[in-house]
Amino acid sequence: MNYKNKLFKLPQNRVWRTYLGGRVLDELIGKGDPRDGHFPEDWIGSVTAARNPNSQGKNEGISKVQIGGQELLFTDLIALDPDYFLGTDHVARFGQQPMVLVKLLDSAVRLHFQVHPTAEFARAYLNSSSGKAEAYYILNVREGVEDAYVYLGFQRPPNRQELRRCIEEQDIVTMKSFFDKIKVKPGDTLFIPGGIPHAIGGGIFMVEIMEPSDLVFRFEFERAGYTLPDSARFMNRSLDFCLDVCDFDPKPESIVRGEYMFEPELEVTYGKTAHRYLLIGAQTTPCCQIRKSVIKGVVERQESTFFIGVITAGSCVLKTDEIAIEFKTFDKFFCPAGLGIYTIEADEEVQIIECFPPAKDMAEGYVID
Repeated sequence: MNYKNKLFKLPQNRVWRTYLGGRVLDELIGKGDPRDGHFPEDWIGSVTAARNPNSQGKNEGISKVQIGGQELLFTDLIALDPDYFLGTDHVARFGQQPMVLVKLLDSAVRLHFQVHPTAEFARAYLNSSSGKAEAYYILNVREGVEDAYVYLGFQRPPNRQELRRCIEEQDIVTMKSFFDKIKVKPGDTLFIPGGIPHAIGGGIFMVEIMEPSDLVFRFEFERAGYTLPDSARFMNRSLDFCLDVCDFDPKPESIVRGEYMFEPELEVTYGKTAHRYLLIGAQTTPCCQIRKSVIKGVVERQESTFFIGVITAGSCVLKTDEIAIEFKTFDKFFCPAGLGIYTIEADEEVQIIECFPPAKDMAEGYVID
């Protein structure tokens, strides 16, 4: 099986979730009668299994890829040659785990109020090598949604006892009073560390980049007519245990916009019409790196590690010595660490979000046990 000198186009990998959305994802694949339902996410280049009360199978969440006329699980593709696909340094540190999970997320409704553990908490108490810090790149907002927003951190924090009471009584009105709506627009980049209570507003289409886990403490139990079973609320622990996950420090909007929202930082110029920008880097998190390339013309590149790419505007052709693949808006691909030189050709401007794993020089203290 010839897998070298190739880029891998990634098909949709829809995953069941507790909230509603996915109409835009249906439209992207030309599905007849596109509609919102319980498959609002497309997990991209994933080796992470979903934790679902209504599991669609033991491999739900794990991506598939076509190679040589065969369909392989992404885990099996990596196992063919981990050093080639992920890089020798990465494999020495993390094994065959890419350490980054990328999604397209299409919300029709506001998601549940929730919080994810930090990596340190997950390693200490949840038998997991990863927490679930996450980043958002806002792609679009649905027609009719005038003020797209997220909730990010408590602007008016409750004390532990008050939050516990609100959760037990499902006092959603009081829960909302702990937050302000943080308005977002296409092109915004946000980072949500583990421990920060949050919720994504309805009508948002985004790229979500996170640590590779599905650990979540949801403290709101019902959304859009669906009530969470007990197993989907507290990570199979107690409420008191989950309250230890929460960051109760106040996060006024000035702090949110100053510390958790980012402007692109020019990193590389290939010419007058081709640039690469850093969106999320080492100064923000050891969990991942996120870049945005804006290219018109022809650019030749070679990476030092693998990445997962999402075409967010325009179209292009990606070429190696052996293969040329056309990509259009919202297509996705995997670029192996050992690929070598490749070119991006775009007659008109193309924009690509590029999701990288922890870099060697920024992963100190961030290892799998």
